[in-house]
Amino acid sequence: MKEVEIFFKNIVLKLFLLFNKVQKVDDVNINSQSKVLLIRLNRIGDALVTTPFINQLKKYTGCKIDILADRKNSFVFKNNPDLDNVFVFKKGFSGFRETVKKLNSNNYDIVIDLHDDVSTTVTFLISALKIPVKIALDKGNETVYSKVVKKLDSEKHHVIERNLNILKELKLKVNKEEANIVYSVPESEYEEVDTFLEIYKLKKKKLVGINISAGSEARFWGVENYKQLADQLLSFDVNVILLCHKDDVDKAKAINKTLPIFYSPSFDIFSAMISRLDFLVTPDTSIIHIASAFEIPLFGLYVKYNTKDIIW
Repeated sequence: MKEVEIFFKNIVLKLFLLFNKVQKVDDVNINSQSKVLLIRLNRIGDALVTTPFINQLKKYTGCKIDILADRKNSFVFKNNPDLDNVFVFKKGFSGFRETVKKLNSNNYDIVIDLHDDVSTTVTFLISALKIPVKIALDKGNETVYSKVVKKLDSEKHHVIERNLNILKELKLKVNKEEANIVYSVPESEYEEVDTFLEIYKLKKKKLVGINISAGSEARFWGVENYKQLADQLLSFDVNVILLCHKDDVDKAKAINKTLPIFYSPSFDIFSAMISRLDFLVTPDTSIIHIASAFEIPLFGLYVKYNTKDIIW
């Protein structure tokens, strides 16, 4: 049933693209007077990897930047100093209409779709927006955009580089060496973390965190593997803590009952703890991005996956 739904969805999309063509533009001028809308829906990691693009666009043009995000990832942008407004996409027909109406009332000069692959929802949304210039990576739905930018080879270039290439193709300044994840944690969120570190007397030595949670059982490395890793790390003159989702506390206890275990339902508080580490081991890509934002050295655990795309 799912395959049939996807089949007809693809036919509708192809017909839509055939009859919805916009006029192409060669040169796009983005300056301090420009009003730019960015679109990046879906997951937390998808939002985090767009922040270097946002940072460099703001830094080197000074333009006004708003973003349309998803309900699941909008919090990533809420404290971002480079953004002027964050809007949340509302699902359903009435939500779609409300979103389009709201965005069209803001009189943007340019909209940039930051999705790496074709999204049917975003394709329809872009077509409904009354914005003069519409930009995206070349990914197969180019008829709805004013300008498409070459998509760099995903086997050789990370998604951040692929996004930054949009700026490069628009003849804007790009500094790859400066490109890093931007994520701000309010100072108030550090209170719980610092109290935890004080209680367990963890501030006297270098602090190593082992995060065992990654959103699915397939990405759990196993109790015995983590147990051996923890034992090996404890042979050094460091403190070690286990980090996890609240549903994985029993697994953490099975790994080592004597180690402090830290978990929090708040992404900000969990991120605050990551920022206090000296080294991190983690299988979760969104946490890898957070560690990158705070320049925390880390070792990433990746499951074997059928892809040639470059990893973080």
